[in-house]
Amino acid sequence: MLYDGFLLAGVMIVAAIPLPFFQSAADDSAWVRALIQIYLVLVCFLFFGWFWTHGGQTLGMRAWRLQLCRIDGQNLAWSAAVVRFLSALLSWLALGLGFFWVAIDPQNRAWHDRLSKCIVVVLPPRP
Repeated sequence: MLYDGFLLAGVMIVAAIPLPFFQSAADDSAWVRALIQIYLVLVCFLFFGWFWTHGGQTLGMRAWRLQLCRIDGQNLAWSAAVVRFLSALLSWLALGLGFFWVAIDPQNRAWHDRLSKCIVVVLPPRP
């Protein structure tokens, strides 16, 4: 998560570049702030969703030889990526409990893995 966090931070910085052009100091309304927050969450979703639906590996997962797939072994569809992303937000809102759930789950699955019907597999080392 740390590797992906650094990469996501860079993506968010680039995504935030146009924001000052859409919000002036005089127009500091709640709906503008809400739209900006929705935009930034959408950028986060597109970042993770693209990696999850195109090979099942973020760059951080690739470094640790982890791959995300459906329970049947197939790649995730965008619908499963939406469920996984929203479930991961729920896991964070519960003070990370959904992520720590892996330590007590018999199948080593987090809340967002269970809710999106996914598994994270460890790939064999490359020769």
